[in-house]
Amino acid sequence: MYYLTGFADEAAADIDGQIRATQALGWENIESRNIDGQNVHNISDDKFDRVCEKLDCAGVKVNCFGSELANWSKSILDPFDETLAEVKRAIPRMQTLGTKLIRVMSYAIMKDRAPDDQEEEERFRRLREMQKMFSDAGLVMVHENCMNYGGMGWPFTLKLIDNVPGLKLVFDTGNPSCSEDRAKPSPRPRQSTWEFYEHVKEHVAYVHIKDSIFEEDVEGAVFPKARFTFPGEGDGAVRRVLEDLLRGGYDGGLSIEPHMGVVFHDASVQSKEEARFDTYVEYGRRLGALLDEIGRATP
Repeated sequence: MYYLTGFADEAAADIDGQIRATQALGWENIESRNIDGQNVHNISDDKFDRVCEKLDCAGVKVNCFGSELANWSKSILDPFDETLAEVKRAIPRMQTLGTKLIRVMSYAIMKDRAPDDQEEEERFRRLREMQKMFSDAGLVMVHENCMNYGGMGWPFTLKLIDNVPGLKLVFDTGNPSCSEDRAKPSPRPRQSTWEFYEHVKEHVAYVHIKDSIFEEDVEGAVFPKARFTFPGEGDGAVRRVLEDLLRGGYDGGLSIEPHMGVVFHDASVQSKEEARFDTYVEYGRRLGALLDEIGRATP
């Protein structure tokens, strides 16, 4: 049976607000990313201890570290020691919290280079070493199809699978429709979420629920301009992916990542912080309703 969780830093910056949003949804898990603006593997030891205490008192668990490891802001040309230092900070913290999953990426796309000129072998080498470190610690490293090498298209993700033994995937439903398909010739179309999912699903151990509608590329920006929507209202094939997961007996996590900001309530009658909190909770409730609807229709 699947379980529900989410990037609760989209509900509140502080751990108290993140716990409160999780409890408002009746959930038991958080995918921990940022706490007061810093990633969970970068906060001070004292702050980490306080976070652990608050989570324990609330009966809330961290099911996954939404780490910054090799993410879209990191270049494959950066010293690998920087990544290794983050891995070494993350492992004992995951063990303290009883967290088994850690989300990683495969370094930023080198946009001034062709898709077949992306320092592939160095990316594979680094991810193999990271994978071994987490595996040796009894932890599971999952790669996300975001604005990174593996996110350039499903063939690139499968290259990672082929070259990094034991690597599993976290599949993000909202990223493909906002991403150029660099496996195809120019002018390159946007990726298809369903096509991407179909090719990689046997390797998927975890899922991010995000939905979006692509609007335009912004020159010089890491991310294109997209309008993020509630689940099932965009181009992320959320319903279709969930239907397939439920039919297959998926028993991993479904983690919401709304990216919607202040959109749900009238800012004239609510503070930005209240609207942020309520948007996150509403997003989680709508996902629950969608799952109920699919479950009733799925044999």
